Amino acid sequence: MSAEPGIRPQGAGLDEETRRVLALDSLEAAPRLLGAVFSATAPEGTVSVRLTEVEAYRGEEDPGSHAFRGRTARNASMFAEAGTVYVYFTYGMHHCVNVVTGPEGVSRAVLLRGGEVVEGLDLARSRRSAARTDRDLARGPARLCQALGLTREDDGAALGARGSRVSLALAEPGSAPAPDAIRTGARTGVAGPGGDGQAFPWRFWIDGEPTVSPYKAAAPRRAGRGRCARGGS
Repeated sequence: MSAEPGIRPQGAGLDEETRRVLALDSLEAAPRLLGAVFSATAPEGTVSVRLTEVEAYRGEEDPGSHAFRGRTARNASMFAEAGTVYVYFTYGMHHCVNVVTGPEGVSRAVLLRGGEVVEGLDLARSRRSAARTDRDLARGPARLCQALGLTREDDGAALGARGSRVSLALAEPGSAPAPDAIRTGARTGVAGPGGDGQAFPWRFWIDGEPTVSPYKAAAPRRAGRGRCARGGS
């Protein structure tokens, strides 16, 4: 049965090279995901984003990670097998999406921070009506997630699995960013030690890409508010 126009068949699976990259630790996988295309299909159509900015998180070894203090109901997907999607809700208004990497049980993940919409522009525009330009449709993790139409209902989905609406395709060798075009730095909005760019320069982006979001340090801790929440994933 053929797909409807603009609707991508689901469950196409991941190729061997994509599986190999996702099996790596998040620090190794993150820069390799730059230039990859993440797609989400819904009844209205498919939106695909070419990734230009990501961040690596390393679970219980990483004070910036949601999994730093172990497994919870919220972060359980981070402990799943490589290729699982971890979607979380933050600030009472935004969703952000991560791709789990590495061995099952060790909570490694790559936060998808920014990208260029390369398919489904009209649908992405309808979801991101506040965007002034197409550059801003997926420029930042919450915007990217909104453009893709992802919510907590997608948490735990497996990339490319039968019936899954999310998929990932690595950049072809000829279109992957050159190593000297990849920059690293402090993770955006991560409070406490995990936000130290010297110790944790785990944000990766393609130099010169207009869809990379501007760096912002974590907001200063306000007196009487208690410990700042960790950012990222």
